[in-house]
Amino acid sequence: MAALRRRGLEVSGHKVGPDYIDPGYHALATGRPGRNLDPFMVGEELLAPLLIHGARGADVAVIEGVMGLYDGQLGRDGFASTAHVAAVTDSPVVLVVDVSSASRSIAAIVHGMRTFDPAVRIAGVILNKAGSPRHAGEVRRAVEGIGVPVLGVLQRDEGIVAPSRHLGLVPVAERPGAVAEVDRLGEQLTSAVDLDHLLALAADAGRIEAPAWDPAGAVAPYRTTGDHRSRPRVAVAGGRAFTFTYAETEELLTAAGCEVVRFDPLADAELPGGISGIYLGGGFPEIYASELSRNRPLREDLAAALGDGVPTVAECAGLLYLCRSLEDRPMVGALPADAVMTPRLTLGYRTAVVPAAHLGGEAAARVRGHEFHRTTITPAAGDHAAYLLGERADGFGSARLVASYLHVHWAGHPEVAARFADAARDFEAAGSRAPGPGETVPAPGMASQKRPLLTGGRLADPLLHHGDRETLAGSADFAVNVHAAGPPRWLRDALAASLTRVSAYPDAAPAARALAALHAREAEEVLPTAGGAEAFTLVARARPWRRPVVVHPQFTEPEVALRAGGRPPERVLCRPEDDFAIPVAEIPADADLVVVGNPTNPTGVLHSQALLRSLVRPGRVVVVDEAFIDCVPGEPGTLAGIRDLGLLVVRSLTKLWAIPGVRAGYVVGDRALIADLRRQQPPWSVSAAAIAAMLAVTTPQAAVEKAARAEGLAADRASLVEALRRVGVECVPGHGAFVLARVEPGTRDRLRAEGIVVRRCDTFPGLDDGWVRIAVRPATQADLLVSALTPVIA
Repeated sequence: MAALRRRGLEVSGHKVGPDYIDPGYHALATGRPGRNLDPFMVGEELLAPLLIHGARGADVAVIEGVMGLYDGQLGRDGFASTAHVAAVTDSPVVLVVDVSSASRSIAAIVHGMRTFDPAVRIAGVILNKAGSPRHAGEVRRAVEGIGVPVLGVLQRDEGIVAPSRHLGLVPVAERPGAVAEVDRLGEQLTSAVDLDHLLALAADAGRIEAPAWDPAGAVAPYRTTGDHRSRPRVAVAGGRAFTFTYAETEELLTAAGCEVVRFDPLADAELPGGISGIYLGGGFPEIYASELSRNRPLREDLAAALGDGVPTVAECAGLLYLCRSLEDRPMVGALPADAVMTPRLTLGYRTAVVPAAHLGGEAAARVRGHEFHRTTITPAAGDHAAYLLGERADGFGSARLVASYLHVHWAGHPEVAARFADAARDFEAAGSRAPGPGETVPAPGMASQKRPLLTGGRLADPLLHHGDRETLAGSADFAVNVHAAGPPRWLRDALAASLTRVSAYPDAAPAARALAALHAREAEEVLPTAGGAEAFTLVARARPWRRPVVVHPQFTEPEVALRAGGRPPERVLCRPEDDFAIPVAEIPADADLVVVGNPTNPTGVLHSQALLRSLVRPGRVVVVDEAFIDCVPGEPGTLAGIRDLGLLVVRSLTKLWAIPGVRAGYVVGDRALIADLRRQQPPWSVSAAAIAAMLAVTTPQAAVEKAARAEGLAADRASLVEALRRVGVECVPGHGAFVLARVEPGTRDRLRAEGIVVRRCDTFPGLDDGWVRIAVRPATQADLLVSALTPVIA
């Protein structure tokens, strides 16, 4: 897959069987979701439609087999084997044969494989782990002597390893070196295998007449009548501990009318805001039990959510996480069970029966699934079991919960997605997390505490909360980070003059040239935008990001844009105990997009130029948000003048120049990336007024005013910090137009009652209501705030 992609082809990766781990490597190699083709899990009739759906827009599809070519479900004569899937999809088979311990005998093995089942077309062989050119030649002559072409030979390479543990390969999300290994394999295959021959074989695959699988069509027959205009938010667990989710699961939820948002149980302190459903898929919580246990705030938030009746699906890893303990480490505690590791592997296909109606199915419904674990829970099931596996009861089930060891591929059971979406929609409509009249709590023994409201009330979506939402008529405003002096007269005059040109379509080219000159760049390296928010939207759309990462806490708009673009990012959190420094080691090595702030909103931390440049590497784009760096005298650490491949810098003109209503900003950086953004930008998105502002603030007159404003802000900030510290308020060392301060919970509400507004910070990932952001104001105004704080602190 990697070698074909290196040739510029769009490659679609597929895996025979229920395995989640290999598709993760496929996604790394192809840049597209890895997908499974499993006749047992989804039914033989869906194999071709799912293949066509997954390969939509691709030049070639590659299907990786499972076990030996003819090995499938025990007792069913090869059902669900690689050979079975190859026959159904009429795909030619290329055998990859380990030749390390034999030579001419390999030809006998290939001959047996080829003649065992005439319905399977073995079209070629790749020889793997050859010991020497002489050894490889001996094997090649023998295999080609029986009429089977050898497409290539791979020598042994001790530099490429695939580490395993108790449940197989280590998932790609846990292996920083996986990117380099896949690249190395792709390079080797390019030189060692006849890819032209391989593509010719692919072109000879049988024509599939089946229609592509359609998630909307699959789920439609099972959706209940009701208000389908609402889009309930469903939180899906991800990160290193929860890596197992079929791609079709999220597609079905989206088709059923849900908005899917990601969260990481290892990193996030709380669930995403405004959720009406939770999906906890498979993974390795046993490996990360200590880290999961240490994240007590999220465990408590999950327990409260389930206690309030948020509809929840938990499969295998999710089941373990919801237990009281895992290997004696505290877990969520929403289920009256405890989990431990065992020496015995539980593995195999299962046909389960729903004993009584619950979130996952109607009573007596039969569900096909798969078990794969080395743990056990005690008790194995609650009073209301999720499933019967033969005579064995498994898991917990209720109207708002299904928690079980069973992995279910929802493409084979779209009714599960529909039931879940309907439950989430009903929960959203009820407007409460408490169970409704006549409903039961999710499971016997489940935690019943209610989720505590954040100070000032929980928001529908905290990421969409900005400082302007805090303002009150007649209040003292310390929430909005706009320069208190307003725009200078010459800028106001330029904006007024722009109104005489509104009868013509705006042309941003002169602004691009002026901004480029400001940073000694070429015009092609600058893109004017309608503020930073548009810039992040363009970044989100520019490429099919495989593994985007946002470093928090920071301006939330990058995550909002990526989420809206269907690629929710992973979060890496800067911690107060580390002075909010970037934890570089925690940024995944295979992240292809990393977004950071400098100075960061709301911490004010100014990262060094060297540190930020160290994040740039081949195959990765680094976006640095410098919206507030012009508020720092001399702009130390700016990367706007640095020509690093893969680097983009987002700038804003709204803060220092006090023109947020104009929406003026720009992106500067890698010429190719700027071109990608420009292709995404709608025509004339930058207004005549914004262009006038860009031209005005790039003049020599503006440079003098800019320096004076930045120096004034620095002086006022230092004065504010000193005054706050005198009354016992802890402030984060930083720069810019604001101060991040630690206060007693509830301080923001008390100040608000006195007519003073500050920016709440519990809407920034990684912060809680013990933090507030205070906009820098002149000393006379700051004294009002400090005076109001003094009795609160005392």
